[in-house]
Amino acid sequence: MASTKVATGAKGPTPMMQQYFALKREAEGCLLFYRMGDFFELFFDDARQAAAILDIALTSRGEHDGEPVAMCGVPVHAAEGYLARLIKAGCRVAIAEQVETPEEAKKRGGYKALVAREIVRFVTAGTLTEEALLEPRRANVLAAVCELRGTIGIAACDISTGRMELEECTPESAGAALARLGASELVAPEEWDAAPEAAVARPRHDFASDEGEARLKSLHGVATLDGFGNFTRAMLAAAGGLVAYLDHVGRGTLPFLQPPVARTGHATMAMDEATRSSLEILSSQQGGRAGSLIAAVDRCVTGAGARQLADDLGAPLLDRSAIEARLALVHWLHDDPLLRADLRGVLRALPDIGRALGRIVAGRGSPRDLGQIRDGLAEARRIRDFLSAKPDRPALLEALLPAMGGHGALVDLLQRALVPSPPTERSQGSFIAQGYDAALDELREISGNARRAIAALEGRYRAETGIAALKIKHNGVLGYFIEVPAKHGDILMAADSGFTHRQTMAGAVRFNSLGLHEEAGRIAEAGGHALAAEEAHFEDLTARVVEARLLIADTAAALARIDVAAGQAERAAEGGWCRPQITDDNSLAIEAGRHPVVEAALTSSGGKSGARTGSGERFVANDCVLSPDDRLWLIGGPNMGGKSTFLRQNALIVVLAQAGGYVPADRATIGLVDKLFSRVGASDNLARGRSTFMVEMVETAAILAQAGERSFVVLDEVGRGTSTYDGLALAWAVVEAVHSGNKSRCLFATHYHELSRLAESCEALSLHHVRAREWRGELVLLHELADGPADRSYGLAVAKLAGVPKAVVTRARSVLDRLEQARSETGGIAAGLGDLPLFAAAASAVHDERVDPVRQQLDLLDVDALSPREALEMLYSLKRLTTEREP
Repeated sequence: MASTKVATGAKGPTPMMQQYFALKREAEGCLLFYRMGDFFELFFDDARQAAAILDIALTSRGEHDGEPVAMCGVPVHAAEGYLARLIKAGCRVAIAEQVETPEEAKKRGGYKALVAREIVRFVTAGTLTEEALLEPRRANVLAAVCELRGTIGIAACDISTGRMELEECTPESAGAALARLGASELVAPEEWDAAPEAAVARPRHDFASDEGEARLKSLHGVATLDGFGNFTRAMLAAAGGLVAYLDHVGRGTLPFLQPPVARTGHATMAMDEATRSSLEILSSQQGGRAGSLIAAVDRCVTGAGARQLADDLGAPLLDRSAIEARLALVHWLHDDPLLRADLRGVLRALPDIGRALGRIVAGRGSPRDLGQIRDGLAEARRIRDFLSAKPDRPALLEALLPAMGGHGALVDLLQRALVPSPPTERSQGSFIAQGYDAALDELREISGNARRAIAALEGRYRAETGIAALKIKHNGVLGYFIEVPAKHGDILMAADSGFTHRQTMAGAVRFNSLGLHEEAGRIAEAGGHALAAEEAHFEDLTARVVEARLLIADTAAALARIDVAAGQAERAAEGGWCRPQITDDNSLAIEAGRHPVVEAALTSSGGKSGARTGSGERFVANDCVLSPDDRLWLIGGPNMGGKSTFLRQNALIVVLAQAGGYVPADRATIGLVDKLFSRVGASDNLARGRSTFMVEMVETAAILAQAGERSFVVLDEVGRGTSTYDGLALAWAVVEAVHSGNKSRCLFATHYHELSRLAESCEALSLHHVRAREWRGELVLLHELADGPADRSYGLAVAKLAGVPKAVVTRARSVLDRLEQARSETGGIAAGLGDLPLFAAAASAVHDERVDPVRQQLDLLDVDALSPREALEMLYSLKRLTTEREP
């Protein structure tokens, strides 16, 4: 490779570069990994981009159009690690492999023939199966989205486990559906104006519903999809685009896909992207898992369980019976600590059979994957037998147990066929167990005997030549050879020595002999046959696993569900959490609720839950009781007093409860929430040209447009991003809208004391505040929620606590005294607001409250009664009015 000339100038590209350019065009914008011997090479802009991301040397080789050709490369044996970094950086990679050997190329086209290469696979963020490229505790979702006759179809799959689901929704709810999926990669039809940002554009004809239906039927070998569910045309169109893309990136080899499941929008709680980000359900606003809800809750001992938990938290249920079924299993395990500990101990040792199965079906499996299937299925049977012997089993467990058996014949086959710890690579063999194949055992014995014969031959040659340092060695270039120190080389160089010279080194000379050649030939022949035999067995075992793929996937899903329940029970016991009561009404009653993430942070720094930390802090629990007669709480109080924490904790308790888990409270009654909205905190979105206030208004508009009586809304400081008057006016109108229009359960935190007057006109609104006191000039934040309006905001005390210079705080106190004096004299900025009608009445009024004299004059006119002269005079009058109104 070092002497390869990649391009020429005047004579045009070399054959190799012609091949490269053809493959690069086929790569469709991906980085091209071009296989050259033991390296994947990248050229031109691909090399520059990859070298910067991977921090590897950028070199040049040859010229093209008079310019040096940029070049970098990565070793084939270490390619996975480099691919992982490129994918994480947002790149897509096409793998161009050598599809023939140099010997085959010479036989085909002569001495100068170029080895044929083809793109064998595209590596993209949503199509990964390799263990080294995937996060064990996070699903890797690929989604396709399209529009069909005014509705949106979404198809999503995780090819590492084969799970596939289809969904139809309105254009307005598509964002929430995609946010729930959190896809690593998204594909959409080309030239679709409403396509999500960063979606990979694919040919529009791939998204045809009839083609999608045909692809699914062919994939699963069925004549109709009715047995899988009721799929709409939009769902099938999206499925067509998804499967077509998988076929494209796999170059005709499809990964493992389970039969599709139809997801309806009425099955799970709706949460838009802003709500998920605000509540930090699966990732914190800093972008990592630390500080998120799942990090505080996850006690699963398997990667599959952690992925299932993330799916549960991302899509809380709306079916009360399904929620109660999950809760009953958690309760059963919670109340039996010894059973739970034993079960978690067995689960902890389980391999990830779901992802092992995905690699095997995709044609990227290894002997180690077969071993994981064997061990996982065997342990699943043990767990089934263990749990089946326990009394009072909940209904969900009864439904799961059958899926954990039925693999006896396959497990027995894999146990007999494989060594206890199969290797990751199969090219070197040694993964088929002794005694499984007598012919293979014989070939191994021949190979072993030949190696012993070589060792004996080495001893004999030492005795015959008198050279004690003589050794028989092996390498990949020469094969077996005899090596002696250079000073003894002349002895073996003699014509009658029986040795043939092969290579002279700086300090040694290498030879061959007839006896060594014969023994090496026997080793090579037996070894080759043995490798071929093991490869055949591997293909057979793989076919057996593929045949049972759906049953194995069911087993993996059952194990994951049990791990989630055991982990939820463990977390509940660890934190003193309670089982929530789920109802169908619009109530929400939480007694001594806590924020799971904040409490976990305080616990980790201060010992046991509720104990004081080193700084003297502890988490203060608070109640939240909403009912049809008291469904909107207006909460005031100082910054840092705990308003935002209180809002978030109640929203998270609802998520945890409807996901089927215990909640951090003493008692909790949750009336099912169909839509959850959270606008707590906001930041600029500079990429879309939106200020903080604009983001706040967009999110608030979405809430007002979508929330209903079964929804739960938490709003924090609406209107704070603009002037005091505008902000108060907006906050006032939003509270009225939620109260009298949406009629949702709502927690509304604000600094506007003037909003407390809404309690006079909104019968289902009540006033609350977080308590704080000043003690000897210092602010003490109590983090307790109390009834009634806040007496003041304590803003200057918080500023002092934050370290604002004393002179600035003192000056602010003087300004505040003057402002408060003026407010008392004028009635304050809320003067007269009490006389306004409720929002519902005001909404029907004219938006511009200023009187338009031109419109007023026109409204009074009787056009039919005007004479020509009167009409002319009226025009002059109107002209004067418009002139007077101009600024």
